[in-house]
Amino acid sequence: MTTSSFIPVLDLAPARGGHIALLGEQIHAAFITSGFCYIKNHGISEQCIERLRKEALNFFHLPFSEKDRYHPKQAVRGFNALNRTIMYGAEKPDYKEFYQIGPEFRTDKLKDLPQNELQGVNVWPEGRPAFRQAFLDYYQAAAECGQLLLSAIASSLNLSPDFFKKKYYYPLQRTQTIWYPPAETQSASEITTYGVAPHTDYGCITLLWQDDTGGLEVQNLQNEWVPAAPITGTLVINIGDLLCRWSNNRYRSNMHRVINKSGKERFSIATFYDPDFDAIIDPGDLGLPNTEVSHYEPVTAGAYIKGRIRDSQQKKKP
Repeated sequence: MTTSSFIPVLDLAPARGGHIALLGEQIHAAFITSGFCYIKNHGISEQCIERLRKEALNFFHLPFSEKDRYHPKQAVRGFNALNRTIMYGAEKPDYKEFYQIGPEFRTDKLKDLPQNELQGVNVWPEGRPAFRQAFLDYYQAAAECGQLLLSAIASSLNLSPDFFKKKYYYPLQRTQTIWYPPAETQSASEITTYGVAPHTDYGCITLLWQDDTGGLEVQNLQNEWVPAAPITGTLVINIGDLLCRWSNNRYRSNMHRVINKSGKERFSIATFYDPDFDAIIDPGDLGLPNTEVSHYEPVTAGAYIKGRIRDSQQKKKP
């Protein structure tokens, strides 16, 4: 199996015209093998991407003392510095900085909104209105793309196309701009510094825009690492643990990693498009036949994701 067939490029244009089942069939073929695909005609304009890339890099290039004014106070919103996260099994923290937002809740309406550890008020840098607007524009466009993908995924699992929509009233969508500073050159046999160490994602689906630097790698069926090389005009889509559970292991939550071998900075935008905090992830939703055993007990999306995030946080020394 070649890399191009292992991580196929899918076209969302027919689905936008109503051909959801066709996209569902293509997604099914990708997610039972690699758990990854590229998508083109995703609906996020190049202008939208470029505005956020420019504003985010301007922020990441600031002195650390300026950036750290916006470190998270709740729900991991805001600027997350180097050495903040460490993946399970890794010896060193990820060599990256990221800035994360969620839904833009009005502070005067908080009493009517979800109250949990994963959702809260966004943190915005002072005097940077273009940064805020670019982030919010991308966030909304990614959500619209995510809903289209979920309709096709539901179809692929023989569910109603609106099945997931009912689980996404106040979704746990997190969008991150991620900056990987230049790292020392490493040999393939002696990798000591990861942009992101090998891991699976926590939730349902991830939508990733990556620049042309390269560095994302996916584990194939022979447990070899193959590149998910940048393809102009596409996003990389992969599923996470929750959709693997929901599909009763039909779909593969696959290991992947980032190694910045370029000697220069790398930039990406990741959206984790996950259900409501209290949404119950239950393989029984698929209407399992009597001959198929459920591999997982029901779990809420919030409890599972919260546990995975907690495990990845680098504890501060006293």
